[in-house]
This record gives sequence, structure tokens and C-alpha cells, in this order.
Amino acid sequence: MTDLPHVASRIFGTPLLVARPKLEVILGVLGPRLAGRQAALPVEDEPAAVPAAHRTPEGIAIVPVIGTLVNRSSWVAAASGLTAYSEIADSIEAAATDPAVRGILLELDSPGGEVGGLFDLVDWIGAVRTETGKPVWAVASEGALSAAYAIASATDRIYVTQTGEIGSIGVVAVHVDESGADRQAGLAWSFIHAGARKVDGNPHQPLSDRARADLQADVDGIYDRLVALVAGNRRLSPEAVRATDAAIYRGDKGVAAGLADRVGTLDRALADMTAQLARPPAVSLPRSRAPFSHSPPKELSMNDDHSAGVADPVPVPDNPAVTAAVPKSAAAEPALPAASVEQRLRAEYAEIAAISAQAARLGVSIDLSEAMAKGIRPDALRRSVLDELAARAEATAVVSAAPRAAAAGDSPIVRRARERAADAAKTRP
Repeated sequence: MTDLPHVASRIFGTPLLVARPKLEVILGVLGPRLAGRQAALPVEDEPAAVPAAHRTPEGIAIVPVIGTLVNRSSWVAAASGLTAYSEIADSIEAAATDPAVRGILLELDSPGGEVGGLFDLVDWIGAVRTETGKPVWAVASEGALSAAYAIASATDRIYVTQTGEIGSIGVVAVHVDESGADRQAGLAWSFIHAGARKVDGNPHQPLSDRARADLQADVDGIYDRLVALVAGNRRLSPEAVRATDAAIYRGDKGVAAGLADRVGTLDRALADMTAQLARPPAVSLPRSRAPFSHSPPKELSMNDDHSAGVADPVPVPDNPAVTAAVPKSAAAEPALPAASVEQRLRAEYAEIAAISAQAARLGVSIDLSEAMAKGIRPDALRRSVLDELAARAEATAVVSAAPRAAAAGDSPIVRRARERAADAAKTRP
């Protein structure tokens, strides 16, 4: 039998990240039983099992995110399977640490669920992507709503099926007032307590103004965090996320709203990831500055070989909602055919990648993604690299030209390095 009071404590009077249709199902089952004091429905000893994570022959791990999401799978929702956030984290960790796994694909069919544990899981998925470098994609098949959408937003790419639902970016809390049913049942509840707020929001009294305000503040705070999380992950403005008003988008409407990248099934996502993994790895630039080499800098020119140290050109985003992230010079020319704009973008991205690779070899670190997001043109990027190299050379000349007698403790290697620096300064025009 279901532990009804325990279930009710997880549903009522606490913020939830669950879609409205699912909430109605839960309330439809629990509400009458709470009001009428009816016995809870028995549940099967073995509820419908959530499919286990598995790996395809191509080395892609498919991790299911299915059913109502909970912090711990010790409570029973209405007529649905449960998936705990910890189970999702374990499956992703197993895939991330498996040398045979080259990419991770989340298959989502969930209305959302509890708040507890969600934000930690989303942060952890982001850390996995950063530390392992393995692509993590998501497919809404057939739903990624509320908490489930927050999970999907943490991935590199989101697919949604033609009839799949995404969104419902909002928070809800429910208070059930059982005081009328108590009176009909001849029950009168008295609470002996210390602490003015100790029994606020209990179901045996109408919701007080203070309890309502506290619950609303809790909901608003979680909503702010949810909006910031989705906006950051999807590169949308917080205002754009709030403007969805927790609406649910189906198929291509979700793509148009910027909440998904492509319409496609799990098979389509698998095929796309397999194709991407088959390409040579892209250039990976270190974020920390590499030691500068004193050898003469290689001249950067428009005719440099773009293939040196560079893989495929960076793909142009398919999502219209992120066109603000492409170079403004190309995005601001609506009169050009779409094919021409795409060709120009690919050429510019390839050139930027080539400049970044050359700069890295010269000890100048460039954040490739930041340069593309800010719309920096190749010629401007090239000038900035040359300016930095020139500034470093001048600083080296000043330091090396400063007179200094060799100290007794200097090694022959150090003395020889200073002599070479002094010679280079003398011959400099």
C-alpha cells in the first residue's frame, strides 16, 4: 500500500518543477483520498521499470530520463514510473568514465518532478561535458518538461520529435485545505507549537496570508534560479525565458522559440552524433596562457594554410534563436541568399580557427568560442595577435637591454641566455 501521508508531504505545500497535466493526474488521485480519508490505492511491488542505459556499437551511450523525476525514488507518484536524479547521475558518470563511450545521448520522456537534487544534477552534467570533452546531447521523445527540460538544457544539442513537448519552464506549489472535510468528519485539529511559523501551511487550516506569502517567495526564488539556468545554458536572455510564461511547445515551435535545436527522433540524433564523431577532432586551445617563445614570430597572412592544426570548419548553428552569436557582419546582410551567408560564415569560421591555431603555436591563447560569439572578424583577430606579439617583443627588448653584471651564482646557461638577449637588442633597428 502507498504511504499516503508521506506522498502528500512530497506533493503539497512544496515547490514542484512538474508540468500541469501531470500535476492534475497526481492531484486527481491523491486529492479525493485525502479529503475522504479513503484508503490509498495499492501499488504493484514491481512498478514499470525505467529502461536501463545502454551503449550502441558506435560507442554512444543512451541514458533514459523517463517518468516523474525525484530526488530519491522512495515515494510513489500517481500511475507512473520514477527516475531518481542520482540514478541519472550514476548512468552519466558510468558513460563518461567508460573509454568505449565516445558520446552521451539523453532520451527524455518526462513531465518533470521535484526541485530537490535537480540543480546539482544540471551543474554536474555541465562539469562532465567540460572535463571529458565527450558530446552530450538530448532528445525530447516525447517530452522534456519543467525539471526534465532543465536537464536537457545542460546538453550541447537538443532534438525534439515532431509531436514532442518541451518547455513548461515554471514552478508550482499546491496547498490543500482539508478543514471543510475535517468538519464534515467531526474532526477538530489543535496544534500546540513553539515558533510562530511552525505549523504554517498545514492542510487542516486555511492558508494564512503569511504562509501564502512565504510559499510564494519560495516559488519565486526557485523560478529565478530556473530562468537563469535555462537562459545561461541555451544562450537566451532571461527576459526571453520568462516570456514563455511556462508554456509548452510542440515540435518545430520549440525550435522556433529557441528551446530546441532540431526536430528529429532518437535515431536521427544517433545518426548525427555518429557522423560528428567520425570527423577529426576539432582544435582545442588551452585557456591558460602558454609560455611565450622568444623565437621570431611567424608571419600571419590571409594565405596561411587553414588546414594546419585545424579540423573541419565550425558548423553554422541551425537554430534561428542563436543567430545573434554569429559574426554581425554576415548576419546583418538579409539581402544575400541563405546559402551565400552560410558559405561566408563557414569561410570566416575556418579562417578564425586557423588564426587561433597559429597563435597557439606562438604562445598566444585565444578563446575560439568567445571570438565567434562576439562576431570578431578574421582581420581584426589577426591584428590583435600581431599587436600582442609586438608588445611582448618590445618588453623583452627593454628587459634584455638593461645592464646587469653576471652574478657569481649565475649558471653558464643563464649567462648565455642574457648574452643572446643583449645581442638581439643591439641588432634591432
